[in-house]
Amino acid sequence: EVVTQDGEHPVEGESLPQFDAEQIDKSDRVTEPGAMRRRIGRHVDHPRLHRVNVVAIHIAPGSRLPTRPVGSVAAEAGKGLIGDRYHGSRRRQVTLQSQEALDLAAADLGHGFDCGATRRNITVDSGEIPSTPGTRLRIGAVDFEVVRVAAPCRLLDDWIGPGAMAALRGRAGSALLVL
Repeated sequence: EVVTQDGEHPVEGESLPQFDAEQIDKSDRVTEPGAMRRRIGRHVDHPRLHRVNVVAIHIAPGSRLPTRPVGSVAAEAGKGLIGDRYHGSRRRQVTLQSQEALDLAAADLGHGFDCGATRRNITVDSGEIPSTPGTRLRIGAVDFEVVRVAAPCRLLDDWIGPGAMAALRGRAGSALLVL
């Protein structure tokens, strides 16, 4: 699974078919069993997230280390994002949040902040992030399943500012598995 804009697979130099993110439909779904690598496009396919755009992707190599923005990342089925601290986790492989919800939290805080400061992996521009366990959604050609709400942690008060954890409660997105 790959998050990329140019269709080039960043692992093993494999070439992936070109993908026009503007034309996501059911024909873009990958259905072959055992498929381990698929391209993640820049749009999310879910009824409550209809036609939203991925605006940022972040990964962190380890716990308590800062996230870094990336233009593309490989997502491995059953394991998560390659290079991220949660790769290989069985409970929480990817996190998803909405910039719209972050803007509401920033208004409560009285100042803006970078979406990467929340330590979430994928940020979409708007919409309500699904939070019901078992809910499935698609980003490009990659399927995800919601595991739980991603609760904000105490580190956010240090990284974003006092009150960040409280401002993000109920707005911090969801934890997902890569299918």
